[in-house]
Amino acid sequence: MNFDYNLYRQEFPILERKINQKDLIYFDNAATTLKPKCMMEEMQKYYLMGAANIHRAVHTLGEEATLLYENSRKKVAQYIGAKKTEEIIFTKGTTEAMNLLATSLGLSFLKEGDEVLISQMEHHSNIVPWQLLREHRGIKLKIIPMNLKGEILIDEYKKMLGPQTKIVSVVWVSNSLGTINPIKEMIDLAHQNKSLFIVDAAQAVAHMKVDVTDLDCDFLAFSAHKIYGPTGLGVLYGKEKLLEKMPPYQGGGDMISSVTFEKTTFNTLPYKFEAGTPPIAEVISLKAALEFVEKIGLEAISQYEHTLLTHAENKMREIPGISIIGQAEKKASVLSFISEQVHPHDMGTFLDQEGIAIRTGHHCTQPVMNFFDIPATARASFCFYNTKEEIDFFIEKVKKCLEFFA
Repeated sequence: MNFDYNLYRQEFPILERKINQKDLIYFDNAATTLKPKCMMEEMQKYYLMGAANIHRAVHTLGEEATLLYENSRKKVAQYIGAKKTEEIIFTKGTTEAMNLLATSLGLSFLKEGDEVLISQMEHHSNIVPWQLLREHRGIKLKIIPMNLKGEILIDEYKKMLGPQTKIVSVVWVSNSLGTINPIKEMIDLAHQNKSLFIVDAAQAVAHMKVDVTDLDCDFLAFSAHKIYGPTGLGVLYGKEKLLEKMPPYQGGGDMISSVTFEKTTFNTLPYKFEAGTPPIAEVISLKAALEFVEKIGLEAISQYEHTLLTHAENKMREIPGISIIGQAEKKASVLSFISEQVHPHDMGTFLDQEGIAIRTGHHCTQPVMNFFDIPATARASFCFYNTKEEIDFFIEKVKKCLEFFA
């Protein structure tokens, strides 16, 4: 395909850096994406020329900041196909969104003995909150199994759905395997069972079109920093009728309607779930990041990233002693691998000396590592500013690493 990555690479000044006297090759995009200048300019503009709090002041700066903040909420709603801006809640990230859901849904929807289904490939942020709820509420946490290719066993999932299954919470794209799960089919099956469905879209949102209306998911969460936006910011989408029934997650400023020592009444959606001063600059700058992605086009991004992944996997399979972990039929641009000779941490350190940034470790998916009976993997994850030439250099240095440790 004809994709001119050079048009977009210049938006990322960090790619001009030298690491250990080598050109930076950034293959850690699943952990966090790099930040384009347009996003940073919006954040800087707010801090330099308009740093006021929102929803409180009648002065010009406050009204300007509030308008920019709420315009960003509208942009997020449009970007993910939400019907109403009231269904968009800003959080600190996907992790806080999952904790909010486990807490608020746990208080309002779940009782002892009710079941929550998650998959075997979940990130810790979609495991630990439900475990905490299990301790406090006595719910049952059940695990949807996967096969050795890293694919959810749909037939087993169907069997697990039952009258006690109140919530299914599943990752759309695995951060450690790259697997793209059949999330729409899973949502339909859950709804046939009258179960709620939560989508962890942290790894999906930058690589494919997200349309919550088409998916008909009940909730969906993602982190801004996974889609060329700022850190410390996340988005939780929820159907209005469900959010209305849920109690607040935190108490404090801006989530209230009135407060007395006897009683507090809560604000309307979405503010009921946004206690305290939010990350205003980050929210404002997220709009620019989403518009930047839209300008390139998600379909073009997805196609190009797929060519990068295919190229990298084909090259990696030619190296003796290397095993790819996660070989699902449908994958995002994540390449996790292990070596018979070299520990992933040593691999990562060696490649860093060549200016190549990859991720090593369990990637906050320790149950996945346990399933494959490995301590960790090395993970290269690609996006649209990466190139085949970078991948070729990376493969060459992986071979050099194996020779060095041999």
